[in-house]
Amino acid sequence: MNRFSRRAFLCTTACASLSGIVVPNAQAQRRVEPGEPDEVFVHEARHFSRLEDTKVQCLLCPKQCRVADKERGYCGVRENRDGTYYTLVYGRVCSLNVDPIEKKPLFHYLPGTNAFSVATAGCNMECKFCQNYEISQFRPEQVAAYDMNHTMTAEIAKQQACPTIAYTYSEPVVFYEYMYDAAVEGRKLGIGSVAISNGYIQEQPLRELCKVLTAIKIDFKAFTEKFYRETCSGELKPVLRTLEILKEERIWFELVVLIVPTLNDSDEENKQMAKWIHDNLGDSVPVHFSRYHPTYKIRDIPPTPVATLERIRNHALDAGLKYVYLGNLPGHPGEDTCCPNCREVLINRTGYQINSNQLVNGKCPKCATAIPGVWKDPLKT
Repeated sequence: MNRFSRRAFLCTTACASLSGIVVPNAQAQRRVEPGEPDEVFVHEARHFSRLEDTKVQCLLCPKQCRVADKERGYCGVRENRDGTYYTLVYGRVCSLNVDPIEKKPLFHYLPGTNAFSVATAGCNMECKFCQNYEISQFRPEQVAAYDMNHTMTAEIAKQQACPTIAYTYSEPVVFYEYMYDAAVEGRKLGIGSVAISNGYIQEQPLRELCKVLTAIKIDFKAFTEKFYRETCSGELKPVLRTLEILKEERIWFELVVLIVPTLNDSDEENKQMAKWIHDNLGDSVPVHFSRYHPTYKIRDIPPTPVATLERIRNHALDAGLKYVYLGNLPGHPGEDTCCPNCREVLINRTGYQINSNQLVNGKCPKCATAIPGVWKDPLKT
């Protein structure tokens, strides 16, 4: 993940080199330094209830924080002000980039295209292996940011020729209002929106969000409450419900499971996970098993062995899942999309790069099997 430098972002005639993509900067923006207060980012929250004694209860995520006046919820980016709940990160963008959609990773959604990726500070979990903890585990006033409202986000995505805005890096559930409004604005310009999320969200806001997004990727942490509780400060059950709702809403979604040795890599757990996915979500949901690397609070466990990932992938294939991928292993054949019928390699990948795409109108050219996914821009006729 790269960030715009101050000079590159503020200079209206400069170009920023992001992930190897040269992007002309189209608009000057104000930078907010750590510790600098700014009320422009304060916006009334969408999902909360007022309680007695000027307290509020957040109804956005399963934590359902009860927050006293002048206090904040668990995520650190929502504050009770005299009995009204506010987000403090509406347009307070601390990280932005132009990324290949494969980096999210989304493999069955507009392969080979770019996404204008944005994030604010904050998260409603604390994963001990978080690679972006410098923004996810910090309060907004502790992180430098840019003033980039929802309208500007959509406009810049269009200027950069990105068919998609991706809300990513930290947890987009905590900047829900900004994500929702940017997605609505993006649709007006023919720009889709994808959320890269932990899926820790309540049913009503999730169903509302599904109406304005074009895809979702869920980081499925593990298949035990113990892992969610001890390693992520969350719960498994609400995430399972999120996945069921995504299926009900008929929005395209993919799953990513980061495999951490000794914590969520057992055969029994992953066989159970694969069976649950197959039985409750269907056999065509893409599942990515990714290699862990030491970071944040887990630095004493070595990277996931390739053999472990291959074994877990085989369990998922044996359970009947058709599209099972391996992540963080550039060049491994587990990155490729293959026809489940004739085994033809349809999309050959190396890391985030598409080497070849043989799909014809979303079908295998050899046997005409339809491959589920979003292969054409959903907002273009």
